[in-house]
Amino acid sequence: VQLVESGGGLVQTGGSLRLSCVLSGLFLDDYVIGWFRQVPGTEREGVPFMSSPDGSTYYAPSVKGRFTISSDNAKKTPYSQINRLKPEDTAVYYCAALLFWTGSYRYPSLPVPPEGMDHWGKGTLVTVSS
Repeated sequence: VQLVESGGGLVQTGGSLRLSCVLSGLFLDDYVIGWFRQVPGTEREGVPFMSSPDGSTYYAPSVKGRFTISSDNAKKTPYSQINRLKPEDTAVYYCAALLFWTGSYRYPSLPVPPEGMDHWGKGTLVTVSS
């Protein structure tokens, strides 16, 4: 199983980015996908989630209205569209996957904590300049 993120970079406040996460070795329709972000010295924070099997989504209050999670199942690629970026969005963004059919017993609703996710990418850095 492999998750590979891309799309990070340096943007100005108010700008937009689209993060991608190419999946291999797993079937997107069976998984909960979460985008997490982490600033050094802080805990990893789950921001948007989507559950392909039941169609549910979740957005952390800090990103609601600015982040949109989606996927192209044919390309096995989830996305996180980030608009109206703020300096406090600066972080490494990670894509993570949880198998729905087993994970939903432990986590019947979104969000899922970082320790609950099954697979992780290596992250992509987003830097927002003020």
